[in-house]
Amino acid sequence: MADRTVEIPSTEVPEMPEILEKVLLFAMTEAKEKAVAGQDVIPFTALVVKDNLFLETHPGETAEECFAFAQHTVQGARGAEAYALCYDGYIDTDDGMKDALIAEGGVPGADKGHAISFLYTEGDDGLSFEEEPAYVGEAPNFMIALKDASEYGDDEIDDRYLDDEDAEAAGEPADEA
Repeated sequence: MADRTVEIPSTEVPEMPEILEKVLLFAMTEAKEKAVAGQDVIPFTALVVKDNLFLETHPGETAEECFAFAQHTVQGARGAEAYALCYDGYIDTDDGMKDALIAEGGVPGADKGHAISFLYTEGDDGLSFEEEPAYVGEAPNFMIALKDASEYGDDEIDDRYLDDEDAEAAGEPADEA
């Protein structure tokens, strides 16, 4: 998946909410572990809701389709505090195109999101990653139209994210199938 453009930043990394930084780094770590294990990194989102992290893959025939699936999921994430969309792509550097794992994400109501990446090379010994992720730039924020998580009621959030087993454990009746 390489058909994505993010704004190139100034030389300074902007401040971002701590929850966004954490979910971006978590997504990058997950993707890196899959890549090192020789698994395909299927585009996925990580949504932070209350004390939970929900992961969902977004396979598609084209990059646009994957992004559309991810955007649809994130835009419906009522009560989420932050998200990351992670995928295997390319970064255009001064030295040309480089392979990279990329995570972009945002928080509810913010005008812009942020993107980070791990550059890597493929060699005889497998994949070799940069030691630290690098800030790539501003990215679209799929949560731009969402309210802050605190503006949703617990029932509204629980109804959306608790499955039947979680509901029973919380003392709520399970949905009838």
